Amino acid sequence: MESAVNKVVLSGFAGADAEIKNFGSQKLAKVNLAINENYRNSSGEEVKRVQWFNLSFWNAKADLAEAQVKKGTSLTVEGRLQTNSYDGADGKKRYAIEIVVSDIIIKERENKKAF
Repeated sequence: MESAVNKVVLSGFAGADAEIKNFGSQKLAKVNLAINENYRNSSGEEVKRVQWFNLSFWNAKADLAEAQVKKGTSLTVEGRLQTNSYDGADGKKRYAIEIVVSDIIIKERENKKAF
């Protein structure tokens, strides 16, 4: 049997403060991660685009996210991709992909003074 790998590493900025949900003894923090991409298209024009990723932090990592992840926080995360499905308001099945975070590095923000 071949071994399978489901691992992703992302580095970007939190789009908002961590959103916290409690499920009995379980705690979940949800964060949207923005990653800026710059590239040149086939015409040679520079294109700037933002990719958004949904992150899920559970239990102790959710506590850490709640305390330290605020809008604009620089994050590097490692985790696994997870696909979830749900029924939309129109009755059609929808799918969402999230990263379930296993490791996180929170980069300290520099204190910038306005002059």
